[in-house]
Amino acid sequence: MPSAPTKLYADDVSLLVVLLDTNPFFWSTSSLPFSKFLSHVLSFLNSILLLNQINQIVVIATGCNSCDYIYDSSLSTNPGIENGKLPALCSELLKKLEDFVTRDEQLNKQQSQSLPPTTTSSLLSGSLSMALCYIQRVFRSGPLHPHPRILCVQGSSDGPEQYVAIMNSIFSAQRSMVPIDSCYIGSNNSAFLQQASYITGGVYQKPQQLDGLFQYLSTVFATDLHSRTFLQLPKSVGVDFRASCFCHKKTIDMGFICSVCLSIFCKHHKKCSTCGSVFGQAQSDVASASNLKRKTPET
Repeated sequence: MPSAPTKLYADDVSLLVVLLDTNPFFWSTSSLPFSKFLSHVLSFLNSILLLNQINQIVVIATGCNSCDYIYDSSLSTNPGIENGKLPALCSELLKKLEDFVTRDEQLNKQQSQSLPPTTTSSLLSGSLSMALCYIQRVFRSGPLHPHPRILCVQGSSDGPEQYVAIMNSIFSAQRSMVPIDSCYIGSNNSAFLQQASYITGGVYQKPQQLDGLFQYLSTVFATDLHSRTFLQLPKSVGVDFRASCFCHKKTIDMGFICSVCLSIFCKHHKKCSTCGSVFGQAQSDVASASNLKRKTPET
């Protein structure tokens, strides 16, 4: 997929924005410990920076109730390499990640005291919005910038209540020509991430062996956009294009669509709750006529 038209560094220079899922509801039931998951991710991030000294990495943590930047290689205070490792990346990222997890847990406790928890999904829509805002800022910083792409390392299930916000982010990334790669480590596939990778031209991968997560990350997602034109990367066998209704926030196979604002509903309504348009009169007339026909006795 071509990058933004205002690039340009060399073809192999990348700006990789990584979205890390820190949802405690998922990691408490995952077969892969969170500490081991972090070791795989840190090794992957080290390899990205070692591939090209101009490569840039931004890491955004995705929690249940919040999301935040936890690492930016362009702002690193100690970018030097010691013994083949990048101590700044490990120390700064882990410290900020620990602080973020603590804040997100406190926020979750505060909200659970006032209202019972309604979902255990991560705030993917928020982290995608933050990633796109960062990339847009890079676009406006000058004519020279690396090729941007987003990598979602997600394990939590989809949150249907985030459907509209996530789809808006996906279409925004498509318009900016920013591919969204997805590495989903949950038990089932993610319909949101499948659609994100398919629409933006990214790669969707669900590792079968979580112990080899670093191998999946390094062989599939470490390749820059220019090199991908010469490689046979994994392709999704099938994409789940199901949407979520605007009324109950549930994933549906069939529903009713407002012809004015394209809002989706699982049941018929007299009035659109999104734009206020009145619809369904023609369908009501047809239904009444059909009922009248069935009730009329044959002569």
